Amino acid sequence: MPYTPPQRLKFSAGFDNLIGVSARFQEVVEKLPLFAKCDATILISGETGTGKEICSRAIHDHSARANGPFVPVNCGAIPAELVENELFGHERAAFTSATSSHLGLIHEAEGGTLFLDEIDSLPPTSQVKLLRFLQEKEYKPLGSNRTHSADVRLIAASNTDLEDAVRQGRLRQDFYFRLNVLPLTLPPLRERLSDIPLLARRFLSTFATKLHRCVPLLLPKAESALMNYSWPGNVRELEHVIERAAILAEARGEISEQEIILPGANTAQPSSFQHAKARVLAEFERSYIESLLLTYHGNISHAARAAGKNRRAFWQLMRKHQIDANRFRVAAPDTSN
Repeated sequence: MPYTPPQRLKFSAGFDNLIGVSARFQEVVEKLPLFAKCDATILISGETGTGKEICSRAIHDHSARANGPFVPVNCGAIPAELVENELFGHERAAFTSATSSHLGLIHEAEGGTLFLDEIDSLPPTSQVKLLRFLQEKEYKPLGSNRTHSADVRLIAASNTDLEDAVRQGRLRQDFYFRLNVLPLTLPPLRERLSDIPLLARRFLSTFATKLHRCVPLLLPKAESALMNYSWPGNVRELEHVIERAAILAEARGEISEQEIILPGANTAQPSSFQHAKARVLAEFERSYIESLLLTYHGNISHAARAAGKNRRAFWQLMRKHQIDANRFRVAAPDTSN
């Protein structure tokens, strides 16, 4: 069977690294060109491995800042006492060991995009200073009395519930509100089952090129094993599993279930065709209904009409998948800034 390149959404032209046809993923990709056109702060939420940095890079690459730098920073990897120094820099003699001045990451991102992952890891004092920067586009390096201005767009990300972090006092409420101008939530891989084969084949193509081999065929039982796993590590975990499979397959030209090595505690036996079909159909139904409710802002009658169903039948589908229309009755984010 010849290799078929992964499908992409019609409206995602240019967003080559974003692969998926599921309704949940389409909702995300549809927003990216609009977000790329403006300069407002973006807050990306999603579990570890869902592709937050990839989305950030895509937004940057298709924005007016594309020729500027993209500077990714993992806030959780910076010791609390060094965060402000890393972000804002320092002047010579600002502290005992400061024998020379240091330009921070904000300066490094001048004219481009600063991506701050694990934003909830920032200590409170750093949140205050970064809040001022977001509001005024101004900052002071440590030990300096002079205010610096910067032309930088900020994209923040977190794999935790930031509203819960606010309630717990770990995140300032005013800081959260300032970050949450354009929210974007990436779905976990277990909620976009139909994208797994597409992603797997893309990764196989990538690793085959690196290994100087022809792209191997993903056999049905191998694909079934992928579809029946819960993917706690999301797309990143799938990529690692496929890389291992491509190496183990050597030059045989195919990937069998023996090459798909998954943690035993979470691995299910390959399901029957009927069971696998039922899972994919259930995921499609839920995603399709949620997509319509999002489009019509929670109006069940309008969503049912668009689906070609009467209101009662549509409501029964909502109840089947435990979908609450109230979640979609919110105003769309203001993107005029």
